[in-house]
Amino acid sequence: MTPTAITVLAFTMSVDAFAVSLARGAACKEPRLREVLRTGFIFGTVEALTPVIGWGAGMAASSYVQAFDHWIAFTLLAGVGLRMLWLALFAHEEERPAVAQSFLLIVAAAIGTSIDAMAVGVSLAILDVDITIIAIAIGLATFLMSSAGMMLGRMIGERFGRMTEVVAGLALCVIGATILIEHIG
Repeated sequence: MTPTAITVLAFTMSVDAFAVSLARGAACKEPRLREVLRTGFIFGTVEALTPVIGWGAGMAASSYVQAFDHWIAFTLLAGVGLRMLWLALFAHEEERPAVAQSFLLIVAAAIGTSIDAMAVGVSLAILDVDITIIAIAIGLATFLMSSAGMMLGRMIGERFGRMTEVVAGLALCVIGATILIEHIG
């Protein structure tokens, strides 16, 4: 693959992570630089690892991975999205967890948004490319996009409050449903 193709692939793989980070930034009252970098690091790391996992699976048994990857992505994204909706619509302020402390939700969202990178990894196994360079590029692009999404989301969240969380929760559910529909249909 050419450097341009790798760059385009890397940033394409990070779009879902950007959307989730945008929502996360909107949900945070004032994300600190540490939280922004932590979110970017988690998303970048997961997004870098999943094509390698997919590549390994592609080398072993691609048909098995492709048979259920969309269900995993849908379940994780819809679950996180529904939780965001519930908290935004029904939880009182004192019941709402601090977004900065929800490490497991960040990891679940990162896994959900990176399932497509796993499928790409399966495809890359067939192309016989250097998965290390591609995984690093995807991880770095996702780190940058997630960090930028957090900062931009903060600005949006300050203006629109809980409504942004509702939209973000719905967006996660839609992304999950779209992945499911694309693979089933």
